[in-house]
Amino acid sequence: MAAQNTFVWTGLDKNGRKNQGEIVAASQALAKAQLRKQGISAKTVKRKASPLFSLGGKKIKSSDIAIFTRQMATMMKAGVPLVQSFDIVAEGLENEAMRTLVTSIKDDVASGGGFAPSLAKHPKYFDDLFCSLVGSGEDSGTLEIMLDRVATYKEKTEALRAKIKKAMTYPIAVIVVAIVVTGILLVKVVPTFAETFRGFGADLPGFTLFVLRISEFVQAWWFIILLATMGAGWSYSQAMLRSKKFRDRIDALSLKLPIIGGIVHDSVVARFSRTLSTTFAAGVPLVEALESTAGAAGNAIYSAGILQIRDDVTSGTSLYQSIRATGLFPSMLLQMTSIGEESGALDEMLGKVADQYETQVDDAVDNLSALMEPMIMAILGVLIGGLMIAMYLPIFMLGSVI
Repeated sequence: MAAQNTFVWTGLDKNGRKNQGEIVAASQALAKAQLRKQGISAKTVKRKASPLFSLGGKKIKSSDIAIFTRQMATMMKAGVPLVQSFDIVAEGLENEAMRTLVTSIKDDVASGGGFAPSLAKHPKYFDDLFCSLVGSGEDSGTLEIMLDRVATYKEKTEALRAKIKKAMTYPIAVIVVAIVVTGILLVKVVPTFAETFRGFGADLPGFTLFVLRISEFVQAWWFIILLATMGAGWSYSQAMLRSKKFRDRIDALSLKLPIIGGIVHDSVVARFSRTLSTTFAAGVPLVEALESTAGAAGNAIYSAGILQIRDDVTSGTSLYQSIRATGLFPSMLLQMTSIGEESGALDEMLGKVADQYETQVDDAVDNLSALMEPMIMAILGVLIGGLMIAMYLPIFMLGSVI
């Protein structure tokens, strides 16, 4: 797909009045064509110049897409025409990148393209599941209902992701700060005590000598340690980005970790149930729904399992038997799936499973947060408190001798 550029135009609008604005298109010719379709007689169309010095605008986050979806659903429910809804939503956006994205979609829709095909031009922000659900709403004439379902799905998914992210961010941030403070103490503070200890003329405690040796090592190699840490972080990020095998191993490992593994498992089950419930309620065929669900699973082990379920369903096996054959999903999901298939209310049963496991994830994350606080305090006590004890221990011993 060709890169999208922003063009600034001046000309006459439908009413013959002078006007100006911006439009997103792949080329200047396409920008002019889109303007003509909108009834605008353009005099000048120029590519918008990039600022000479720029810190970069805000990136578009998945939470921005969730908010956009909810706003569009609200506009459509209120009876506002689709193109006008885009204008209203775009005017209220503070994120320039998000406003540009919404404007681009609006221009595509206004020039005769469908909503779902316009979204599909931006796969970075709208995945196949999103486009499939919106397309189903367009085809059935229930776009406002489908947008509401998609918005609910995105909001619940984002809430689950934000809950887990919040629980992990705090302890990681505290540990990083503790390591940085410890490094500063070893490089700047401990050497000052070392100079003082040389004038004591007595043997130092073993713990103090151990800390002094660590300090000498860090002073000599701190730059190499810093580069190695940064290199390890960069290598990890690149491996996650480029190597599917590495990502699969990390996903498999995450399921085996104590406490964390249970949260990952429950979150995947909740995401699977919520996604399949939403797609099935939208009238998406089960095989296509399972393909979309596999892409949204968030874990390679479960993605492979869901694709196996899809293959089994394609060959004529019931959904309940197909899920059971993987051995990955809990009995509650199996029983609710069986009831849903027999009663014809599969989307409702899966929705209840999603609610249950989302609640379990919330409770598990809250418990993890409560558990992490004393662990963090213990780590801080060992790192910083241990250094202080090591430095003041010779002084206390000297005072007792005197």
